[in-house]
Amino acid sequence: MVSAVFHAPAEAVAEAAAQPAPTAVKAAPAARPAVERRPLIDLRALTGAVLPPLAGIALLIGVWALLTMSSSTFPTPAATWEAAVQLFADPFYRNGPNDQGIGWNIFNSLQRVAVGFGLAALVGIPLGFLIGRFSLLNRMVSPLVSLLRPVSPLAWLPIGLLVFKAANPAAIWTIFICSIWPMVINTAVGVQRVPQDYLNVARVLNLSELTLARKILFPAVLPYMLTGVRLSVGTAWLVIVAAEMLTGGVGIGFWVWDEWNNLNVQHIIIAIVVIGVVGLLLEQALVALAKRFSFDE
Repeated sequence: MVSAVFHAPAEAVAEAAAQPAPTAVKAAPAARPAVERRPLIDLRALTGAVLPPLAGIALLIGVWALLTMSSSTFPTPAATWEAAVQLFADPFYRNGPNDQGIGWNIFNSLQRVAVGFGLAALVGIPLGFLIGRFSLLNRMVSPLVSLLRPVSPLAWLPIGLLVFKAANPAAIWTIFICSIWPMVINTAVGVQRVPQDYLNVARVLNLSELTLARKILFPAVLPYMLTGVRLSVGTAWLVIVAAEMLTGGVGIGFWVWDEWNNLNVQHIIIAIVVIGVVGLLLEQALVALAKRFSFDE
């Protein structure tokens, strides 16, 4: 087969070269993907978080109402609600040293808890660091902690009354001695679980013991320490109510006992709810603080 080669005339080639180049056709811009607008509030998640607790509370109130329909001694939910409205209408009144509003009683109890818990933190956290860091001290103190930790909180109250000769410092002493153990144990466990590689690096860098504790041990032990703090606060709030029932004065525990002496069961139920709410708020606040300083994720 013979292939034919065609040559365009020179004039046609020159004319074609003189023609301006055709402009390129601009491509249409790509369509942007539609942005999915999410609602500001996830109703499904909100419903799943709110409805189950409300259903549980409603069930409890319903059972309570059924059980007290024909009771003349135990108050109904409606009667308790009316008493709570009157009680919280003026929670900070003062009619004398032993007749004060529920707000002052809660404030005094929280004040005792803060002092006793603060003293326990000042002693327990450094002691936990020392126990976890030095094996000799661990062997010396661990039997004492194991011996004293299971003792009932109220067993320490007479010792406080004997030593301090007053109810308020005795209650603070009871909170201190009962809330110190979770902080000591959790802090010591946290120090013992610090990776050995960290300690080897500190040894190579010839860090002092204070620098080691500040730069390496404290950041690693902080989640354990906050767990101990959370457990200690719960213990302290439990102990103060029982201690105030025995020592008297102004406080939520004494208020409960005083209302029992007056046979005011409605106020006792209100106090139980208040104690639970305050304890829950303390617990949740420390849980949020522990999550803030958690390095698991």
